[in-house]
Amino acid sequence: MVTGAETETGAVVWGAIALGLLLVQLPAVAILLARLMQGPGRQQPLQPRDTTHDQLGSVSILVPTLNEAARLGPCLTGLGLQGYEVREILVIDSDSTDGTPELVKAAGRQDPRLRLLPDDPLPGDWVGRPWALHTGFRHSNEQSRWILGIDADTRPKAGLVSAAIAAAEAGGYDLVSFSPRFLLQTPGELILQPALLMTLVYRFGPAGSSIGGPTRTMANGQCFLVRRNRLVDLGGYSSARGSFCDDVTLARAAAAQGMKVGFLDGGKLIEVRMYEGAAETWKEWGRSLDLKDASPRAQTLGDCLFLLAVQGLPLPLVLLLFEPACASASWLVTAAWGLNLALLLIRFALNWAIAPSYNLSGAKLPWLFFLSPLADPLAALRIGLSSVQTPTQWRGRSYSPAVPTNAG
Repeated sequence: MVTGAETETGAVVWGAIALGLLLVQLPAVAILLARLMQGPGRQQPLQPRDTTHDQLGSVSILVPTLNEAARLGPCLTGLGLQGYEVREILVIDSDSTDGTPELVKAAGRQDPRLRLLPDDPLPGDWVGRPWALHTGFRHSNEQSRWILGIDADTRPKAGLVSAAIAAAEAGGYDLVSFSPRFLLQTPGELILQPALLMTLVYRFGPAGSSIGGPTRTMANGQCFLVRRNRLVDLGGYSSARGSFCDDVTLARAAAAQGMKVGFLDGGKLIEVRMYEGAAETWKEWGRSLDLKDASPRAQTLGDCLFLLAVQGLPLPLVLLLFEPACASASWLVTAAWGLNLALLLIRFALNWAIAPSYNLSGAKLPWLFFLSPLADPLAALRIGLSSVQTPTQWRGRSYSPAVPTNAG
């Protein structure tokens, strides 16, 4: 039998827990709302454009590859649709053994702009992707005013490159990257991938918005355009040599030097099929999303705690505090429960907001996408785990723990 004293003690305990949660979560919620409020005023998604005369021969495209034969075909097809603003397409291959070089050579017979460039042996202090891009940059035509890095798993649409150049010149950007439209298919990735993407939105705001200085600069290496002369000033990709999030590392290095960096919505210009299934998404994408290689350690820790407060905890706390909030007279418990319920409702609303960033036409159970907030605790956990781990394998390469990062 529960006595009145026990009930009173329980109410005090729950009240103390609720007070602690409110003290931690309320400042985090204020930061989150300030970031999300930039969404309505952000630049709208770019539209494909036809090539203009002044763009002719202005871009060298770099595509780093390592055993990408199964995914590279749509990328090469899409690049072949670009106009003659593209001077050359360099596929920098890191000794693939799956037929990638043969695929590139066959495509090159149809498009003279396309050629295969084997990269040099990987130095001990470099990660493979920035080394391949650096190799491509060093071998690119010096008459190209722009360098465009494209990932092998992307699917460019006609008019992408022209639109990217026009946006960069109109905005006065030295570096600008573009968020893609994601292709999801399997049930696991339909639930997990949007939850992981939301960790970026919560920390950096929507694509096309800006929330701070160089340490808050965001970028996407899947489609990354930079002025050639600015890349020369940066020493190529050397500032990101040891980074597993080289796109963000390079963009922040540029912003720190006073260059203008942009991150725009390119969902109508490029699509990407990143990973097959939840397990691969968790392993491959999850281990770079913490961005620790591009961030001071204190910022990485702060971001992990922030995500825990506004994304990882709301669902468990709504369930945990439901009964005490209904049974307790403590306004603190009711307030904490209501705050977390509001956070959960915001998250479900945001899922509808990001829906245009996804192509679910090939999905087996597309409605699972709208249940992705249920995976938010897992997404916050993944970012936390990744922030204290250094990758030893990436895209088929093995790395020594001695590979340096750029965290300060």
